[in-house]
Amino acid sequence: MSTLFSPYSIGSLHLKNRIVIAPMCQYSAVDGAATDWHQIHLGHLALSGAGLLIIEATAVEDIGRITPGCLGLWSDATESALKRVLQAVRAHSRMPIAIQLGHAGRKASSHVPWQGGQLIAPEQGGWRPVAPSALPQLDGEAPPLALDEAGLQRIVAAFVDAALRAHRLGLDAIELHAAHGYLLHQFLSPISNVRSDAYGGSLENRMRFPLQVFEAVRAALPAATPLGVRLSATDWVDGGWDPAQSLVFARALLSRGLSFLHVSSGGVSPQQKIPIGPGYQVGLAETLRRETGLPTLAVGLITEAEQAEAIVASGQADLVALARAMLFDPRWPWHAAAQLGATVEAPPQYWRSQPRGMANLFGDVRIGMR
Repeated sequence: MSTLFSPYSIGSLHLKNRIVIAPMCQYSAVDGAATDWHQIHLGHLALSGAGLLIIEATAVEDIGRITPGCLGLWSDATESALKRVLQAVRAHSRMPIAIQLGHAGRKASSHVPWQGGQLIAPEQGGWRPVAPSALPQLDGEAPPLALDEAGLQRIVAAFVDAALRAHRLGLDAIELHAAHGYLLHQFLSPISNVRSDAYGGSLENRMRFPLQVFEAVRAALPAATPLGVRLSATDWVDGGWDPAQSLVFARALLSRGLSFLHVSSGGVSPQQKIPIGPGYQVGLAETLRRETGLPTLAVGLITEAEQAEAIVASGQADLVALARAMLFDPRWPWHAAAQLGATVEAPPQYWRSQPRGMANLFGDVRIGMR
């Protein structure tokens, strides 16, 4: 039997298989509100047969958006727009849906990737980003505003508010974004955090604000709601955030009620030297899983069915998360199930797509035709 297609539970959240659709920014919202694009995009992925779908990085306040087109969940208007999308998706799919909540910090106010991705100045329609320290992401950019105590508390409250809105929407799990050089990662990394107060300097101090955010969100949600964290396990820069610090942080989160860990890397510095290759982050996930016992998602250039099967069957991770591979092949779980001799859930409207001679890809179904 395929391990990849065996069930798995994160607390009260029961998944039919170990395939997770990773959060992928679409840069297609209007003032933070989900649009018809999100309904098409998420609806499409929700028919893929994966075990879990995680909605893209969703800003907890307007200045926390990466781009003006990024999704948000900070107001009644943004909540209502996402509710409309989720109602349409759920009408045709039983797939569990989670959401990733985040704040872009100094990487906010940027052009969308297909327009270059560079910082948008306030006089060009952007806004001044905030960060742990007044250090720009790239040389030559205007520095962000270093957050004061009032700003920190505002952002903690914004994370809590967004999490409560997500809970009202009936989302099955919440993931806090502490990876890829965004705000929570910026506090963790000595590359982006040079504060001299209680939030900077030592590892304990650099972890303080991300842990405060996690604690506040955990306390606000029902105990049964899974709350995870996406973590960049290394900056891939000498003197930056690294796997040893990640383990300390993961253990601190575990003691505070962390439900799962989603292990990525990089994003805080243009000086990063990433050894790109198939499954290049899996070893990071394996180490953190082994040392903490946390349910762990591996992500990063996992593209082949046999590769994904080996990762979960060998215990390197409990689940595999796919992003670009799912955009390229939204039926990836179907094709993986066919290769591994497993079955996958699919809508009955698509059952007749199974090629002749293939045994029970969609389970023991029979199609009557006139």
